[in-house]
Amino acid sequence: MDVNLIFKIAAVGILVSVLSQVLKHSGREEQAFLTSLAGLLLVLFWIVPYIYDLFESIKSLFSL
Repeated sequence: MDVNLIFKIAAVGILVSVLSQVLKHSGREEQAFLTSLAGLLLVLFWIVPYIYDLFESIKSLFSL
C-alpha cells in the first residue's frame, strides 16, 4: 500500500466533512448525505483493489 493513498483518503475525509457541515447548516441535509455517500464510494473504489490483492495473497498462502 502506498502512503499517498492514505493521504488521499484523509484529504477526501476532511473535504467531505467540511462540505457536509456547510450543507447541513444551510438546510440541505439531503445534499450533505449524498456528499458523504459519494466520498465513501470514492474511497471504496480506491481500496477495493488492495482488498482483492489481500484475499488473493491469503488464497495463495493457504493454497485454496
